[in-house]
Amino acid sequence: MREIIERLNYLIQAVPKRVQQFSEQEFSAQLVSKWSKKEILGHLCDSATNNYHRFIKIQFDRQPFIVVPYNQNNWVLIQDYQGIPTDEIVDFWTTLNRHIVRVITKIPEEKLLYLCDIGDNKSITLSELVLDYLRHIDHHLRQIFGTSDV
Repeated sequence: MREIIERLNYLIQAVPKRVQQFSEQEFSAQLVSKWSKKEILGHLCDSATNNYHRFIKIQFDRQPFIVVPYNQNNWVLIQDYQGIPTDEIVDFWTTLNRHIVRVITKIPEEKLLYLCDIGDNKSITLSELVLDYLRHIDHHLRQIFGTSDV
């Protein structure tokens, strides 16, 4: 878990600096994929919002915790990330991830083994869910920056 926390803390510092390398127009341009860089970062805010709730609920709800998916496209659309200034989205993402670091830092060791039902008769531990959250961030940051070196 320490490596995940270190990586998240690093990204909280690095991502805002990397985003500043783009103009508002560049960050808002539609990509070949379905979303602009701005919308991808907004999607990462939605992911953070959903996951920090999961990271808390898993520790206290009945086991196995059922991970309820959300409609990512609708979340991005209804929140109009494309129409929000980039710096606001960056600030939101940074704040959410600082909060997530606080939450995962406080997870007791034994609770990291709690099971999460992710559907299709598959379960993962809370520890694996936290790691998957980080992998998800890294995947989308590669889409935004074109490199894994963030």
